[in-house]
Amino acid sequence: MNGCGNRRMSEIVFFDVETTAPSPAGRWCLLEFGAILVCPRKLVEVASYDTLIRPGDLSAVSRRFTDVEAIASAPTFREVADKIFDILDGRVWAGHNIQRFDCPRLREAFADIGRPAPEPAGVIDSLNVLAAEFGRRAGDLKMATLATYFGIGKQKHRSLDDARMNLEVLKHCATVLLLESSLPHAMQLAGRDGAVTRRSSTASAPAAAHRHRPAMSQTKLPFTPMKAVPAPAAGTPHKSGGKRDSLGKPVGRANATSNKPAAEAAAPAALSARPPRRPTVVTPFHMILRHSRAILR
Repeated sequence: MNGCGNRRMSEIVFFDVETTAPSPAGRWCLLEFGAILVCPRKLVEVASYDTLIRPGDLSAVSRRFTDVEAIASAPTFREVADKIFDILDGRVWAGHNIQRFDCPRLREAFADIGRPAPEPAGVIDSLNVLAAEFGRRAGDLKMATLATYFGIGKQKHRSLDDARMNLEVLKHCATVLLLESSLPHAMQLAGRDGAVTRRSSTASAPAAAHRHRPAMSQTKLPFTPMKAVPAPAAGTPHKSGGKRDSLGKPVGRANATSNKPAAEAAAPAALSARPPRRPTVVTPFHMILRHSRAILR
C-alpha cells in the first residue's frame, strides 16, 4: 500500500470541469468531467477519463451545451463519483484556474451527495504559475489566448480537450522559460518589444548622424546703427550733400568748396520751400560690404 501511495503522489492528473451558468443563488451544476493522467518524468499522457454529467435541472443545460439530448441521457454525478474520486484522490492536481473554479465545484458536488471530496497531494494551478513565471506576454492568460499565442489550436470548451491543451500550453511555456534561462541574451533580443531591428536601426540612423554633426559657427552681424541726424532748421545751410564712393567716403570736395558762396545764396529759398525732414537711421554701405566679404570667406 505504501508503494502504491507513493506512486500516486508522484503522478499528475490534469483535469477540467464544465458547468452550467450560475443560478440566482450562485450555484453551478456539473455537466462534464475530463482528466488525463500524466507521467511527471516524460510529461506524456498515460491514461484518460471523461464523462458527461446529468444535472438535476436540465433547463440550465442549453446555456452551455447544444447537445441537450446527450446530457439528458448522461449519468448523474452520484453514479460517477467513485470513478472521479479514484482518479483525483492522493495525486497531484493540475489545471488552469482550478483553485478558484474547478476545485470548489467538485467539493460542492461531493457535498451535495453527502460524500467527502478527494484530497490532492499537491496542486499546480497553471494560471498562477504562468502569471508568476511567464508573465502576460501572451495576453490575458486565458487558455484560449495562450493556445492562440503558441499556435496549438482553438479551445473547444470540452473537459478532456481542455485538459490536454493545458498540458501542451505548459510544455510550450516551460520550453520558452528554459531557453530564456539558458540563453538570456539571445532570447531577450528576440523577445523584447524594444529589440533592435533592421528597420528601427535604419530609422534611427539620421537622428544619430544629426547628433554627431558638428555645429556650424554663426557670424554675428557687425552692423552698428548710426545715430539719428536731425534735420537742419529753416535758414540753416545743408552741409551733408555731395557724392560718396563705394567705401562711403565723400568725393568732389574741392568743387563743393569752390561753389560754396553760390550754394549758400540759393539755399534759403530752396530750404524754405521744402518740408522738414524726419530723422533717419543710416547703415553705411561700407559696413554691409565688409560683412558680405566676411561671409564669403
